[in-house]
Amino acid sequence: MDKPSDTIIGSGTTGSPAALSPSYVRYALWMLLIIYTLNFVDRQIVAILAEPIKKDLGLTDSQLGLLGGLAFAFFYTFLGIPIARYAERGNRVRIISVAVVVWSGFTALSGAAHNFTQLLLARIGVGVGEAGCTPPAHSLISDYVGPEKRASALAFYSLGVPIGSALGFIVGALIAQQFGWRAAFFAVGLPGVVLGIIAWVTLKEPRNLGLVAQPKAGSAPSFGDALKELRKRKSYWYAVFAATTISFLGYGHAYFLPSFLTRVHEMGLAERGAAMAVMTLVSGVVGTLIGGMLADRAAKKDTRAYMTVPLIAFVIGIPFFWMAMFAETAMMAIIFLAIPTLLNSLWYGPVYAAVQSLVQPRTRATAVAIMLFVVNMIGLGAGPTAIGFFSDIFANQHFATLGASADYAVFCAKGAATAADAMCAAAQAEGIRWSLLATSSVGVLVIFFFWMGRKTIVKDLADTAAEAKAA
Repeated sequence: MDKPSDTIIGSGTTGSPAALSPSYVRYALWMLLIIYTLNFVDRQIVAILAEPIKKDLGLTDSQLGLLGGLAFAFFYTFLGIPIARYAERGNRVRIISVAVVVWSGFTALSGAAHNFTQLLLARIGVGVGEAGCTPPAHSLISDYVGPEKRASALAFYSLGVPIGSALGFIVGALIAQQFGWRAAFFAVGLPGVVLGIIAWVTLKEPRNLGLVAQPKAGSAPSFGDALKELRKRKSYWYAVFAATTISFLGYGHAYFLPSFLTRVHEMGLAERGAAMAVMTLVSGVVGTLIGGMLADRAAKKDTRAYMTVPLIAFVIGIPFFWMAMFAETAMMAIIFLAIPTLLNSLWYGPVYAAVQSLVQPRTRATAVAIMLFVVNMIGLGAGPTAIGFFSDIFANQHFATLGASADYAVFCAKGAATAADAMCAAAQAEGIRWSLLATSSVGVLVIFFFWMGRKTIVKDLADTAAEAKAA
């Protein structure tokens, strides 16, 4: 990532004195990256632990999908908006610090669960805590760096997605293999409490230092005014719906791909953890950084690049995902999956930069929160849930084609516990494969939304700039 600007930008148009040094800005961006990385470690670790949890607690794929989907996403999305509203005028550093402590504590508590309901409640707690992370972080970053480097800075922050997911896979797998899945939750949850305290002490709020305007009580736009502003920006909504559809596929597939590798290619816990970690880390980091840099450079000539870059990348990745589903070996499947993983990571920097540029500074956190509400309720909430639901349906159908007279759900209860039964193993393998394939069809919506956003973003950005001048 390029070095941060020597000035803090408050309004997106006017520079302030460099009261915070470039070295401190770099430290702050790294701290926020580490926090976001832990966010995804705690969010995604359930994916690699799904099979041992399924066996130990006797869960179905539908229940596993709920743990990684709606259980987490419901409160995460609904609380995100009021927290973002408070972040428009409150201390964003304090919000983020408290959020880290809350979600980390509930992650540790997940290891103490002895049934589905207890684990469900713990995951809800994780979602409650994580709701206080990204909207205030995006708003803070937009005050730390200038608009000309905003896509790169937000892409840098977004590296927490692939890095955190990779660490969740490898750390979760290694600890679970040696000490069990409960120990894995304890190990990744407790350090977050310390990180939250460090953030509270060392991160600085630009508003408190006079580097940006300190919002007065009642000065922030009402939620209705914020929505009124956003309704005028068609490209904002196209970007939101494109990101939502990509997230539906990304969250859902990432959550169940370890199960796919286990059931179809018989990979062990540590083996699939390492494979998913390497693929997610390398492809995700490279894709996220490239997306931010490409958008920053291309947008100088044509702002439609904020939509064009992720659109082209997504289209190129589609056939490789299909090939991965029918690859003959685990290694070939991982190689094919690495390509769409990289290409589908390009959207973070361009889309988030577009969102920040399409609204006035006082509405930024709310714009991100509304975007995350839609993205996470549908993408994160429905993605894993839908894939788990369809996996059970396809597995039941395949089980019937094998000539079994028993009820699939009863006969194959506890999944891995009956893996020695060839019919159950085959049904579960085909169930997850065809669920992943069937849900990938929603990708046509990604193409549509990015294409429509490309047609409207130039005018919307010009309107935003004109309104900022008139204010």
